[in-house]
Amino acid sequence: MNLQLLEQIRQEAIASPRHRNAYEECVNDRPVEYRTYLTFDKEMLEDERCMGVMLKEKLKAMRFKCLKGEPLVGRLDVSEGVTPELRQEAREYFKTHEIKWGASSGQSGHCAPDYDKILNLGLDGLREEVEAARRRSSKPLHDNMLAALEGLEAMIGHAADAAELAGNHKLADICRKLQHRPPETFHEGLQLILFVQIAIEKGERAYLINPGRLDMTLARFLPVASHNEMVWLIGFFYLIINYNCVWGLAYGVMICGETPANEISYACLEATRLSRLPYPTVGICVNGQTPDDLMELAVSIVAEGNPNPAFFGDETIRKGLESYGIPHETSGNYINSTCVEITPCGQSNVYVASPYFNLSQILLDSMDREYTSFDELMESYHRHLAEKIREASEGNAANRADRAKRMRRPLQSLLTADCLEKGLDIECGGARYNWIECSFVGLANLVDSLTVIRREVFGKKHLALLELRRLCEQDFENAETLRQEFIKCCPKYGHANPEVDSLINPLMAFIRSELAKYSFFPNDSPWIPGTFCWEMHQRLGAQTCATPDGRKAGFPFADGAGPAQGRETFGPTTAIRSVTSWDHTPLVGGCAFNMKFSKACFADAEAREKLLALIKTFIQQGGFETQINVVDPDVLIDADKHPENYPDLLVRIGGYSDFFTRLSPGMRKEVIMRTQNEL
Repeated sequence: MNLQLLEQIRQEAIASPRHRNAYEECVNDRPVEYRTYLTFDKEMLEDERCMGVMLKEKLKAMRFKCLKGEPLVGRLDVSEGVTPELRQEAREYFKTHEIKWGASSGQSGHCAPDYDKILNLGLDGLREEVEAARRRSSKPLHDNMLAALEGLEAMIGHAADAAELAGNHKLADICRKLQHRPPETFHEGLQLILFVQIAIEKGERAYLINPGRLDMTLARFLPVASHNEMVWLIGFFYLIINYNCVWGLAYGVMICGETPANEISYACLEATRLSRLPYPTVGICVNGQTPDDLMELAVSIVAEGNPNPAFFGDETIRKGLESYGIPHETSGNYINSTCVEITPCGQSNVYVASPYFNLSQILLDSMDREYTSFDELMESYHRHLAEKIREASEGNAANRADRAKRMRRPLQSLLTADCLEKGLDIECGGARYNWIECSFVGLANLVDSLTVIRREVFGKKHLALLELRRLCEQDFENAETLRQEFIKCCPKYGHANPEVDSLINPLMAFIRSELAKYSFFPNDSPWIPGTFCWEMHQRLGAQTCATPDGRKAGFPFADGAGPAQGRETFGPTTAIRSVTSWDHTPLVGGCAFNMKFSKACFADAEAREKLLALIKTFIQQGGFETQINVVDPDVLIDADKHPENYPDLLVRIGGYSDFFTRLSPGMRKEVIMRTQNEL
């Protein structure tokens, strides 16, 4: 392996201002798209047939950079033709024309395409399939798909040129083969997956196209001549994702689950150790058949301070997917679409985090008068929550209608069941599954606050509800002693206390019943809940006054499904008992539990065995997903003060990993404040 080359490009992906600026120019000003738009006049933009031509021209305009020794082509060269004059023209053009086509609301991507289809057929085979469908019943989609394939062929040709120029003649030959024929080796298959990911993301602006189930998709190419070669190829594949992506987002590779572990499963994990970069996460779909040695490998990587391996409860997730209509025989083929939200591979057009709901703000809104009982307050809370859900449903419906009218993604459609069969673009209802997933943020703060209210207002009657609301609005000014009583004397979520934990299942049942009242285009697609938060626990917390649990104004809410920061005072095992005391099955929209340990905890093999036992307990008790930070608090504090000394310090956030020094000041503080567990 050319580790020197890998390190050179890794460092560029981490910190190069030149690369970062060039990429921002390409994404924000979109000079390639700008040139493409000018190919057509305003009226032609109304014709959906032009969407395929636009994509073709964008793919034909893409260029790559390559160094001698690189095993894959995929690093975009975004500098060509990007002049200050062109950027300014693009800004002015998009001010008036972006609303015409490019700025539709809603989401795109957040999925893994049907890689099996293109690996089986190759580009020429896909053309034949589209031509056959067009002969049966000609639709605009078919012309768009053929134009997309023409553009993809040209893009791959430019990649071959870049490899040839760098002296990578074997790699150039691989690229030229992939312009037409399906891959026959692991190396070729991985390169084609990379091309598809780039083409959809950059050509169709369908962001967060995931690599998917690599050990399932690429198993056809086993055995590979050398395990080290496989790790090197996957590690470089990860590096290219980091090189091209927008910071602060997430990409997912998943392994195991219904697929028995194979050599690729282990290589996907080992490649995270080799690349030492934030993206992608490697999610292990853990069930009774997951090999112990693979779990031990993942734990050893985590113990080194690399937080990228994540652990998903395969049986819990599959039950959830099946409850929303996925057949059992295909329910195991899913991906964490970005952080921990789940979407079926190759079959879906799913909106995620649409929207995030601030559970504590809704409680504060409900504290608008005195109530005769706690139950009466909860009835009011439910009414306020139901109204927020209703308002959000209108926004989702409008987004879907807007996208169906104005957006087309022919390449993603070609690699999504059942678009070709229906003759419908993915934006027009062609995909098999078109769910919308939302997320409820600050669960721990809500139930801790409700516990305080039930005890102090309605039980002991120490203060009136409106008085408590006033204290929250004033950030507990001149009431610090009372705030500390709320924090220290009331039981908390994470203490395995039934008084607190029993509040969650009724809340989730109400949320599910309210979401079930709404469905969306197409085919009455369901609205599915989650509790993951990405960075929204920090963002929403910054906008919200103090809450009855004692949280101060502006402080981040608890992340995901775990206890609030600093409240896991009885250790991780007790916290797991709380977190798994309620049903995670319906939360296909994502449900993450963060744990944090110091590196000193893992000085010996016995400590790693204890961590593995914790993870297994969480999964066996019905946990959805858990992720782990192993970093000393002093290191985080010093990195916050001196970020220049820690350019590649990786941490887990709310479902994804990133460099600590890239985070906002508020997110850094939130990570530092998380409970430091001991084993």
